[in-house]
Amino acid sequence: MSHVTTTDLYEVSMALSYLREGLTEDATFSLFVRGLPEGRGFLVSAGLEPVLDFLSGFRVTPDDAEDFAAALGCPPDDVRPLIGLGFDGEVRAVPEGRTVLSGEPLLEVTAPLPQAQLVETWLLNQISHQTAVASKAARCVLASAEHPVIDFSLRRAHGQDAGMQAARVGTMVGFAGTSNVAAALRWKTRASGTMAHSYIEAFGDEEAAFTAFARGRPGPVTFLVDTYDTAEGVVTAARVLNALRRGPGSAIRLDSGDLADLARQSRDILDGAGLSDVAIIASGGLDEYRIDHLVRCGAPIDIYAVGTKVGTSADAPYLDTAYKLVEYAGRPAMKLSASKVTAPGRKQVLRSPEAADVIALADEEVPEGREPLLVPVMSAGRRTGAPDTLAAAHERFVADLAALPRSARSIDEPEPPVPAVSARLSNLTSDVRLRLEEGVGKRRAAWAQGGT
Repeated sequence: MSHVTTTDLYEVSMALSYLREGLTEDATFSLFVRGLPEGRGFLVSAGLEPVLDFLSGFRVTPDDAEDFAAALGCPPDDVRPLIGLGFDGEVRAVPEGRTVLSGEPLLEVTAPLPQAQLVETWLLNQISHQTAVASKAARCVLASAEHPVIDFSLRRAHGQDAGMQAARVGTMVGFAGTSNVAAALRWKTRASGTMAHSYIEAFGDEEAAFTAFARGRPGPVTFLVDTYDTAEGVVTAARVLNALRRGPGSAIRLDSGDLADLARQSRDILDGAGLSDVAIIASGGLDEYRIDHLVRCGAPIDIYAVGTKVGTSADAPYLDTAYKLVEYAGRPAMKLSASKVTAPGRKQVLRSPEAADVIALADEEVPEGREPLLVPVMSAGRRTGAPDTLAAAHERFVADLAALPRSARSIDEPEPPVPAVSARLSNLTSDVRLRLEEGVGKRRAAWAQGGT
């Protein structure tokens, strides 16, 4: 079963209907986030590279068509028009790592209507999840005040793919490593890990466990010290590290309790044992809020390991993303549903150095001192350049983060900037709304007249 069939059933039904009715002219769909979740002052664009890989290889095969027919409960001949359908459209998108705000398109797809419709679900799936997790991870980087942050999220991520994506976007925003070996190899970051409490329990004696662990690993080691009594565990770790002369580069890990107080006690014990170069790693339900608290209270923690709450973006586990038709066959389109009104036309986001954004139409002139966020990344179904790198995305993230207002970067009660709307886009929206409302009014009048 291919990724082509990883779609919602109604996408298939609509694509088939478009083909039967001859609605195959170019359509533009805009993917955006309606509103930022509570507790977010910005989002970080992520997921574009997997999307481009998917679109580059998208093609409906006879096997895919058979699967679609089975799902629809119809004869295979009914879905035959889909066979061979590929993606030969264009994509303009915000590159990964850039900060984005509510209402701003993360990408726009322009392609024959059946193609642009059929890829909707995959695009929303990839962009929504990775942008949500990247934004959460970015806040951890902010809170850590330049202390290294490591990804420990795989074991409680919402599936293997989600775990890989969490490690990927963590690397993108500056995480120092991941416990996920496959992700470390794939994304060329550091594989990082210590030991579990079960390891200590299996030996029944901390000193025996630490000694055996160190014997099996050359170089620096990290000991988990809170299986029984944390202070005693740190004393034991210090004794083993000194006995084996393994201090420099080694660390202890605190995984429970009052991390600030335990870190202070641990630092005193280690320094008293002549192990000032042994680091303290903190883990155990950490997110940006707890990291921020620990940093602000001066806890002597050197490295933060984040897992469940970050890999699942626990306080904001989803984004209210939308993929909406904004133009078909050169005709601007918009939705008027209550609370879900969309703006018509192909768009661009114009950004100034102060991160004061303006959402405009795609063909508007770019004023001096502003840059367009959406750039061409695919034309005629092919990438316009070489695949992007996480290193390049990280550079963009660092620059954009520094340009955000301090209020948007706040961990507690951030204030997200609100993008402005250009005069031309505002006028077009008003014109299209008026045309649609007039059409609705005429139809209602005709229905009323026909019913009397």
